[in-house]
Amino acid sequence: MKQYIGQCYLIAAASIWGGLYVISKIVMDVLNPMELVWVRYLIAVIILIIMGKIMKESWHVQWKDVPLIIFIGLCGYVVSIWAQFAGTQLSSAQTGSVITSSSPAFMVIFSKLILHEKITFRKGASVLMATVGVLFIVGLGQVNQNFQLGSLILVLAAMTWAIISVLIKKIPEEYSILAVTTYAMLAALLIITPAEISIWNNTIIYTILEPKILAGILYIGVISTAGAFYLWNKGIQMVDASTGGIYLFFQPLTGTFLGGLFLGEQIGIPFIFGSVLIFISIILVVKK
Repeated sequence: MKQYIGQCYLIAAASIWGGLYVISKIVMDVLNPMELVWVRYLIAVIILIIMGKIMKESWHVQWKDVPLIIFIGLCGYVVSIWAQFAGTQLSSAQTGSVITSSSPAFMVIFSKLILHEKITFRKGASVLMATVGVLFIVGLGQVNQNFQLGSLILVLAAMTWAIISVLIKKIPEEYSILAVTTYAMLAALLIITPAEISIWNNTIIYTILEPKILAGILYIGVISTAGAFYLWNKGIQMVDASTGGIYLFFQPLTGTFLGGLFLGEQIGIPFIFGSVLIFISIILVVKK
């Protein structure tokens, strides 16, 4: 029973992340990507602190690990999430959900460079497949240069997320993951706050308070950040960690379905072929 509950947690988290791309596409009609990142973290940090208090998590970390946590915040929660939103804005919700789901394959490369883990034939093949799949989705022969640029920015999002996913393995196991994530997210919030505060005005604030935009922002900050984070980590505790990544499949599936349903996005042959290659690459990574 515990295994099945954990699987439900993981499916729910990945599906929520798939919906994130559709919601962010709508919200970015009003906010630019960095403004959306700032609002997301402001809400998420508050929710995570409340969750930590309720769950009585330990907030202790040693000073020697603080630079690593700050770098995780800068690389993962500033660069990667900005690239996720900016790339989605220029391309499409389905493209964002699929390309960023290739992170497990990119983790193979950074595990070798950072942790000196051995690259097996299967892992090498997964990286090659993911790369080819991304190239098909980017569409090197397409006329729409904005779409191509957006897809390349999404590759940056996937790669930087893979970097911090590897670096997290350097965090001592006795630390609370919720606490580490909160600190890294708080660092990201502090880094981007000065620039964001200076450009905010009453017009932006009134626009955010529009029901549709406010609902989207709350979904991104509360459900897809704080909520999905908790569900994912709770689920990982209940299932075999080596197969947990397979549930990321639900992210592009949900993103593609919702993108077609609410945004009218079309699915072409190159997109389907590239998606299949990325899916296979992820299977090769997470399969024992």
